[in-house]
Amino acid sequence: MDIVVYSTHTCPICVKTKELLDKWNLPFEQKYIDDDRANMVEFSKVTDGARMVPQLTIDGKHIGG
Repeated sequence: MDIVVYSTHTCPICVKTKELLDKWNLPFEQKYIDDDRANMVEFSKVTDGARMVPQLTIDGKHIGG
């Protein structure tokens, strides 16, 4: 299972989401959208323009936040 978490450095809900994934021993890739333009562009495409974080994809499918 391939999990990607799109987040920002200052989002408390993002931190909780990542803590929960760690607790469940689910490996994930973390992509910060606030300091990496490429991640922001990818985030916009993958999430159809979502503006809130966190947003997750599992195996390339957008799950939501």
